[in-house]
Amino acid sequence: MKLKVCGLSSKIEVETCVSLNVNYCGFILNYPKSHRYISFNKAAKLTNINKKKTKYVGVLVDPTEKELINFSKLNLDYFQLYGNFDSYKLLKIKEKFKKQIISSIQVRKKEDIDKYKLIENNSDIILWDSSGYEESLSWDYNWIRPIAIKVEKMVAGNISIDMLNNLKGLADIIDVSGALETNKVKDIIKIKNFITEFKKINHAN
Repeated sequence: MKLKVCGLSSKIEVETCVSLNVNYCGFILNYPKSHRYISFNKAAKLTNINKKKTKYVGVLVDPTEKELINFSKLNLDYFQLYGNFDSYKLLKIKEKFKKQIISSIQVRKKEDIDKYKLIENNSDIILWDSSGYEESLSWDYNWIRPIAIKVEKMVAGNISIDMLNNLKGLADIIDVSGALETNKVKDIIKIKNFITEFKKINHAN
């Protein structure tokens, strides 16, 4: 499995994740309702930190064309998109902005899982997430276990450190945010502990 740490908002958070070889760092770019939201100027500074082997992800909720143009100027490898997209729209975004695409599906009920069929062709990663943007809500992650797709599967939504064993083999990428916070602020000790445990479980036979 790979690991994505999302909702980063300070230099020490990003540098900690990069130094511990986290696969993806996520930044909330256009959703001010979230306590993890950061301004464009802050995002520019954080994404200019030497990322080494880490990939930087810009999280965008229903982005306008103007926002896509603006955020494409940042040092991002991926756009993580929430909203009403189909394969055609995703292809146009990929071609125009030269970013890889994480397509997000918000899961409220089991039937939502199958929405990946509309976006698989032009997505690089499919993310099944909870239905609460700024909240971390749980859902039955086992719903995606039998799904076989051409691209990597990512899972998110109230994932905690004690769930890691059960998630192994279910998805290619684990996306975590809330479990790394204390009073809605990223906690460096929690980040380090989660990454350590993740690596331990990931490399166990």
